[in-house]
Amino acid sequence: GFSDSWEVQIVHAVLFLLVYLAALMGNLLIVILTTLDVHLQTPMYFFLRNLSFLDFCYISVTVPKSVISSLTHDASISLLGCALQVFFFIDLASTEIAILTVMSYDRYVAICQPLHYEAIMSQGACLTMMAVSWLSGVICGLMHVGATFSLPFCGSNRVHQFFCDISQLLSLLDSKVIVVEIGVMVFITSLVVICFVSITLSYAYIFSTIMRIPSKEGRSRTFSTCLPHLMVVTLFMVSGSIAYMKPISNSPSALDLLLSVFYTVVPPTLNPVIYSLRNKDMKAALRGVVFNVGNLIRGQNP
Repeated sequence: GFSDSWEVQIVHAVLFLLVYLAALMGNLLIVILTTLDVHLQTPMYFFLRNLSFLDFCYISVTVPKSVISSLTHDASISLLGCALQVFFFIDLASTEIAILTVMSYDRYVAICQPLHYEAIMSQGACLTMMAVSWLSGVICGLMHVGATFSLPFCGSNRVHQFFCDISQLLSLLDSKVIVVEIGVMVFITSLVVICFVSITLSYAYIFSTIMRIPSKEGRSRTFSTCLPHLMVVTLFMVSGSIAYMKPISNSPSALDLLLSVFYTVVPPTLNPVIYSLRNKDMKAALRGVVFNVGNLIRGQNP
């Protein structure tokens, strides 16, 4: 579904490549810092490390292929390649929703139940929650691929999107046989709604607790951290839910492309800035790594 205009394809490739490189560097930097710095070995940074690794993989499923397609003027993809792209995209998107839910719970416990934080967010509990998050993503990916690619495709083979998106693939299926896939979409969207409600409730309790903080500076600092998190989560979940629940259309739409950018490209790019690079501990860890690297380059002991 790419534009036939060479100039438009070049603009698309350049913009997406720049965004991809920014997301790549930001997320890999967070993974490196939270792995190397001993002060960042806490549950919050454990979840951040997983989120950054996931975002790196998530944006790599769709954007590099679309950039190559634009530059080579070859927008074809094999049926197997399309199925794999759908699986990894749904897998990683579902896992991200689960991790964001876990992270909101972590913040809730840290702010609303600080005395019980170490007991509740133990190492075993964190590993279990992360394992369940990744496993849930795999199950969702398998459900979507199984429901979609077991059905017969008919008519056009043109996907009006820059990647193989389930919502667009449904328009290529016989409308009489897509009941199973629609059922899967409704089921998974319901889970997304449950996660969104859980995140909203967590932040509602957090904001309620923040309002009781006597220090105005403390309230302002916590609000400035939590509000951007909630905005990105809302953008990611709402745009994805709208794209997957709106009526199936056989014609391309600018809204479809805009929505897909909101739930495929924007979150992996903004998450490093919002979740980590604005954090004082992360900045201190970055300065430490830069200082040690500088000493190594000069041939001194760090």
